[in-house]
Amino acid sequence: MKIEKLEPSQHKQGRWLVWLDDASLVRVGEGDVVSLGLYAGKELTDGEAEALAAAGEHSRLMERAVNLLAQRPMSRKELLDKLCTPPRQRREKYPYDKLDGGPDRLLLEAQKEALRERAEGVARRLTDLGLLNDEEYARTVVRHYAAKGCGPRKLRDELYRRGVPREYWEDALGEREPDGDQVLKLARQKLRGAEPTRENLKKVSDYLARRGYGWDEISGALDRLREEEWE
Repeated sequence: MKIEKLEPSQHKQGRWLVWLDDASLVRVGEGDVVSLGLYAGKELTDGEAEALAAAGEHSRLMERAVNLLAQRPMSRKELLDKLCTPPRQRREKYPYDKLDGGPDRLLLEAQKEALRERAEGVARRLTDLGLLNDEEYARTVVRHYAAKGCGPRKLRDELYRRGVPREYWEDALGEREPDGDQVLKLARQKLRGAEPTRENLKKVSDYLARRGYGWDEISGALDRLREEEWE
């Protein structure tokens, strides 16, 4: 395999375009050009061709990861799951999925494992750069859902659903502002001025439970509604 042309990208700084004699194009970083000793006219050995393909895949995954994080913060697990599920495979069923075993199945599993390893490498690099931080993301999730009136249980559900490591949960939850007033405010909104009858209070209780509040917080809010009725 031979490099037919090597040129810098006109659209993205630091990216280089490597045109091969089989008409394929590989996009790599400037550091890859130096480390792999790339130049136009170079004949690539099998090992060099594999290294070039790996560098191109790493560059592609890195760009995709940065674009995903630019859209919204996410946990390391969320990012890895997205990187390991190419968009076209979400739309179309992969043909090997119909196979029960054999060489094709083994090949597919090997490809998935290789992709996961490359995605892990991208995640490590982004963590080193400070662009991927599960501890800070845990705080972001708690602040976001607490501001929407969600209680501790709902916050834990969200942290679990988003793949945030449990070691960061308690510190993030500990920064949550005391929400006694918030629970009462939600209870009043749900009651909507109606009398605090047993039936209505049951609806309020169920609503607050769905929001992730515990019984101590809920019962406190219900007691306050009853007191307000007599004031």
